[in-house]
Amino acid sequence: MRNILVDSLEQTPLEEQKLEIVERKGLGHPDYICDAVMDRVSVELSRAYLENFGEILHHNADKSLLVAGTVETRFSGGIVKEPMRLIFGDRATFQVEGVEIPVEEISVKAAKEWFQDNLRFVDSDKHIRYQVELKPGSSGLVDIFDRKGTVLGANDTSAAVGYAPMSKTERIVLETEKYLNSQEFKKKFPESGEDIKVMGLRKDDDLRLTISMALVDRFVQSEREYFREKASILQEARSYVEKNTDFENIEMDLNTLDVRGRGIGGVYLTVLGTSAESGDSGQVGRGNRVNGVIPLNRPLCSEAAAGKNPVSHVGKIYNVLTHRIANQVYDQVAGIEEVYIWLLSQIGQPIDQPAIA
Repeated sequence: MRNILVDSLEQTPLEEQKLEIVERKGLGHPDYICDAVMDRVSVELSRAYLENFGEILHHNADKSLLVAGTVETRFSGGIVKEPMRLIFGDRATFQVEGVEIPVEEISVKAAKEWFQDNLRFVDSDKHIRYQVELKPGSSGLVDIFDRKGTVLGANDTSAAVGYAPMSKTERIVLETEKYLNSQEFKKKFPESGEDIKVMGLRKDDDLRLTISMALVDRFVQSEREYFREKASILQEARSYVEKNTDFENIEMDLNTLDVRGRGIGGVYLTVLGTSAESGDSGQVGRGNRVNGVIPLNRPLCSEAAAGKNPVSHVGKIYNVLTHRIANQVYDQVAGIEEVYIWLLSQIGQPIDQPAIA
């Protein structure tokens, strides 16, 4: 029996509400890095399990801490004094019937490849130290994978919520960060680092975007040049936003902590293009939701999808599924302004039989 409850929402659709706040943590943000790296670890572990045993085995690589390093920023190029440290957790399958899986080697290789693919100025061998703390799983959760059946049991009692459609504020916040981290933009502004955060505030039909962007010091010769490049970057960002959305009024700010006349201390410069080099550590679960933004006006669940296994952990499966269902309902049912989908699992029960939907 499927426990499905359908009800109408007695609330003003978000697009008609007076206030909306949306955040997007970009490619080089420390929290984004942790989420993305641990998801890559899960993918590579899953691939190894499939190649060796024909199925994905128990693992949850959903705990991670990126410990900030130490640098000295300088105009024309600074130095790295102490590397970052990436700590991997939580659980994985290391051995099956005498066949060992090199979990630590797979995890470190996956992380290095992610850094090489995404952060132009980070040397994955020199600028990061790796500490793998993945351990074997508990007997109860491992046993879920040994039980017979076409559908595995949920390995947690957990809830998720998804929605559709994305608001135009959510879309422009997401699209702005993606543009600022695109190859096209980096070719035009090589001094732009990957650590970018976009915060959107909508009041009625007025939009204000606050952008934080790490600039790379080797491309900036002086304070004067920094502010000149900053102005050019802001103008390019403004042009993109104005072409791609239709708010009545748009205001934009970039690196609002900057103060002229204070030299290196009054500007946002980095050596490697990410604040994780010195200023800010990162952690799994503090980044974007599965649809790419942090929507403060929407209901959110506490589960981080990143790094969880894709066959039994409802913290990943339901997070993705709720958004997919919401989008299908919105696309296929006429007259709907907003759709919200909740799913609740019960540990041990088949994942395709939620306690409530």
